[in-house]
Amino acid sequence: MRTLYLDCFSGISGDMFIGALIDAGGDSTLLEEELQKLNICEEYKLSWIKVVKNGISSTKFDVELTETVDHAGGHQHDHKHNHKHEDVDHNHEHEHSDHHEHSHHHHHSHRSYQDIVKLIDGSQLSQEVKETSLSIFRKIGEAEGLIHGISLEKVHFHEVGAVDSIIDIVGASILINKLEIQKIKSSPVCVGAGKVHIDHGIYPIPAPATLEILKGVPLQQSNIKSELTTPTGAAIVSVLSEEFCTVPSMTVQSVGYGAGTKDFDKHPNVLRVIIGEEN
Repeated sequence: MRTLYLDCFSGISGDMFIGALIDAGGDSTLLEEELQKLNICEEYKLSWIKVVKNGISSTKFDVELTETVDHAGGHQHDHKHNHKHEDVDHNHEHEHSDHHEHSHHHHHSHRSYQDIVKLIDGSQLSQEVKETSLSIFRKIGEAEGLIHGISLEKVHFHEVGAVDSIIDIVGASILINKLEIQKIKSSPVCVGAGKVHIDHGIYPIPAPATLEILKGVPLQQSNIKSELTTPTGAAIVSVLSEEFCTVPSMTVQSVGYGAGTKDFDKHPNVLRVIIGEEN
């Protein structure tokens, strides 16, 4: 049984997950080609580079947004801006003090849950990839709806609906499919500690939507005062993991490290993935 084990000792985000799978042998060129089936490739550029985190060589995956039409009002952007300046695929609730950045985020924040479902359903992606992607998005949509007290149909994804999260979730589904993963297991999930600034004020970490998504998932205590797990990362691990445990009995075939952007003194900020044959 070909198993993927997620070692979330420094949390998990969508871009860390994709970085780790590429690092473990996932085909980045094929990933790029498959993502073109969403027909939004004029909205982004992908990059993946090797970085060293506290002595560990890892892959940093990024989605850079390019000229984009605002889905609410048709504004055009001519600038390019690297959307992921943290190790998160942006918590949808983060508030940004930088005005330029805040307005930029705003213009990417109007894809509704329904829009995303139509986008994925209407694509030429394989049925398995569609189903995996939609189940992850549904998990986030339901959590958002619950937190804000609205129905799934009324959920408008904020940053979570931005292009980078669509890429992270669909990209994750593509790589799992192409790596022929049959089973996914995970360690307990590290979420970090401290507080986070979100649209409605200052909240404890994990942010409300992240915590809602992680219901039923064992969390791991951490003294790191930072948000280590994002809604997208939480949804990936929550939807896909069949079991939460220490490393299972397996013959290891490949190991990958996906880097976050933040650096911590004595702690490599990476997601480790192990692919192997379970005994």
